[in-house]
Amino acid sequence: MSDSHIAITQRAVGAPAAIVSVKPVVLSAPGRGEDLQVRVSAPATGGDLPVVVFSHGFGWSMNGYAPLADFWAAHGFVVLQPTHLDSRTLGLPAEDRRTPRIWRFRVEDLKRVLDGLEVLETSVPGLGGRLDGSRIAVAGHSWGAQTASTLLGARVLDSDGVPGEDMSDPRVKAGVLLALTGLGDDLTPFAAENLPFLKPSFDTMATPALIVAGDHDQSALSTRGPDWFTDPYTYSPGSKSLLTLFGAEHSLGGIPGYEVAETTDESPARVALIQQLTSAFLRSALYPEDTSWQAAATALEEHPNPLGKLQRK
Repeated sequence: MSDSHIAITQRAVGAPAAIVSVKPVVLSAPGRGEDLQVRVSAPATGGDLPVVVFSHGFGWSMNGYAPLADFWAAHGFVVLQPTHLDSRTLGLPAEDRRTPRIWRFRVEDLKRVLDGLEVLETSVPGLGGRLDGSRIAVAGHSWGAQTASTLLGARVLDSDGVPGEDMSDPRVKAGVLLALTGLGDDLTPFAAENLPFLKPSFDTMATPALIVAGDHDQSALSTRGPDWFTDPYTYSPGSKSLLTLFGAEHSLGGIPGYEVAETTDESPARVALIQQLTSAFLRSALYPEDTSWQAAATALEEHPNPLGKLQRK
């Protein structure tokens, strides 16, 4: 990303501030088998802070996604990162009785974080009384994006193609969905047999959201190409934006972490663009009078050599 592009988008989201990060903050989770561990990252100063609850991808934990969590916190958000049961840090065996329901436990984890906002807030020195519980967004990458999407209104189809229960949450006002898988019509035989939750319906995912997809993200779970990851935008109602990143694969340039082995498309410039655009989107989605998103979107659309394209509806 050119210096001019960085300057324009930085003006949209503001200068970074010092942050504090505390882990683990533990929430009691009866029936889960493990209490829920959460990392809390927040600006060191300021009040009425909006909240982003972030769901990690398969195998990760509250320790991942520093390029996003740290950036969002430095730009005014309190970022809450639960460790889901599929995390490699927990070592849950495949034969564990909870394994078939992990996707549901993941959704429950996000709701438990929302229920536990006061506990999380008071567990971090100096953070008490500084959260704005009326301005909450969810975000996630890969499986985490699927988890987050359910709180925005996405549902899972049963074996007969009937949408399952509504797990949306009215406390959530916006979402950022990074590399979210698409419809379940073209799953590979392995995915169809072993991952039944990968059959979503986006028909009721009405909460405003930014969907981010890579145009080189070829999934082993679908027989379709990278356009599979644009389905959440295409098939959902309401206010949606789609950022398609040129040359990006599933890690979208490296958002899971710095120097992470599974990143096959490392691009600091691409990660910087995601940082800037997601921050601007969240700010404007939670504060309708804020113009950050429009400014950042215009900067991308007018750039002579953009790293991606933006669609909005």
